[in-house]
Amino acid sequence: MKRMVVMGLGKTMVGVAGLLVCLIVGASVALGAGSSGTPAGGRIQLFVQPAQKQGNGKVLITGAVGDYGTSHSVITHGKKIATATLKKGTIKLDITAVGKKANSSPPTVDAATCSASATVSAPAPIVGGTGLYAGIHGTVTITESFGFIGSTYKSGPKQGQCNMSNSGTTLAQMVIVYGSGKVNF
Repeated sequence: MKRMVVMGLGKTMVGVAGLLVCLIVGASVALGAGSSGTPAGGRIQLFVQPAQKQGNGKVLITGAVGDYGTSHSVITHGKKIATATLKKGTIKLDITAVGKKANSSPPTVDAATCSASATVSAPAPIVGGTGLYAGIHGTVTITESFGFIGSTYKSGPKQGQCNMSNSGTTLAQMVIVYGSGKVNF
């Protein structure tokens, strides 16, 4: 009887070891052979939570690039370049076109509620990457939506009317930036 228990235990150990090997191999295939290899490329979705005054915002990229970190933009040689500093490297996008559209598209204004909003979209070519994203290229169509609520004139002939001038105070505002596209390495 003791011998049957040992043989049964041995068969169980072989079965468990085989199961572990299958799980490890299967997980490596499903996850693209681990995080150290170059990503395969494909569709991505980009989500940005901008910071005030163009400082470091938060960025999340899903799909073929599953990573997160911070974002900031600078003007270089007349182009607005956004850099996503992620956990496994950086990705740089030329966001000049979406910036121009955002700056030149007049918002839809509701004078009765002293609120305004606008949405613009434009392609943003990927112009570079480092770390795991070295050699990345492709284009992401970025959509930027913003809205704000302005103040009213406190005195004078326009008292109580919406003050949408540069001297007016913004009471609340929100910006949402998202995008999708295809990348290759």
